[in-house]
Amino acid sequence: MLNQLQTGIAITGSGSATPVVSLDNHGLSQWVETSDEWIKARTGIERRRLADAQVSVSQLATEAAKNAIAMSGIAPTDLDLIVLATSTPDDLFGTASQIQHQLGASKAVAFDLTAACSGFVFALATAAQFIRTGVYQNVLVIGADILSRWVDWSDRGTCILFGDGAGAIVMQANTSDRLLGFELRSDGTQNNCLQLAYQPQPKELLPGVTVAQGTFHPITMNGKEVYRFAVQKVPEVIEKALHRANLTAEQVDWLLLHQANQRILDAVAQRLKIPNERVLSNLANYGNTSAASIPLALDEAVRQGKVQPGNIIATSGFGAGLSWGAAIFQWGR
Repeated sequence: MLNQLQTGIAITGSGSATPVVSLDNHGLSQWVETSDEWIKARTGIERRRLADAQVSVSQLATEAAKNAIAMSGIAPTDLDLIVLATSTPDDLFGTASQIQHQLGASKAVAFDLTAACSGFVFALATAAQFIRTGVYQNVLVIGADILSRWVDWSDRGTCILFGDGAGAIVMQANTSDRLLGFELRSDGTQNNCLQLAYQPQPKELLPGVTVAQGTFHPITMNGKEVYRFAVQKVPEVIEKALHRANLTAEQVDWLLLHQANQRILDAVAQRLKIPNERVLSNLANYGNTSAASIPLALDEAVRQGKVQPGNIIATSGFGAGLSWGAAIFQWGR
């Protein structure tokens, strides 16, 4: 029988993890024809963290999750559900169950969700439905990616952008509702603007019997189209989520966007008339960490004391698919 006594949601803990190795723009310019000035002017990125061959998505995700669980004050065995947003799993059959095992979250069901740089917002909205219906009480949502695995390091248009990392939050059933509204969108007609596509090669098993064998091609991106898409669609989806929350942009304490490009962050904030001092950004130090970027930036801001209990946060993820979404929530119980 569903427990309908607690249908509200609170976000009670955050955590993050990044690889030790940091590559700044000067170092990158020794590998590919670029410069610190060129990268900073176009993206706002100064350095990024890169995972070596021994670092896995599950390791980063587990570390971030442990930090979030500790902040929330629960134990891993209290978790009912783990949702991992990732586009770079250690195992194509799924990585969330590895994290469940590494955490010792023996009672939790775990699954992966793939929506690229929108993944964390999509996972948050998905996890919320299990709490709202009373099925689960304690849910761990993780965004983790190691995009350095799939970057063409000779393509200066993309290799300058991406970094590796993980971020996590704990969502709990609560008597008052802190998840105030959300909106999710997809447009497959623009799928080719940003891809990490499988490249099949025919393999003949017998005459007339051919299968596809191959691997995934490195990331390709039409930067101008993605920029145009983000600057147009992200303010719109945030405004729709704010409408669902019965709030205005003036009531938002913090704007927390997917950390893709500082020019996008500035343009969206300007359109929403949110001043720069209310925009959370750690892009300069980590680059674009895909599904990890929002929870990573959130955790950093919480631990720095910027984000306080009761603060209203408008967040939006956007990227490949093309997909985009926004959520409005109040931090803390």
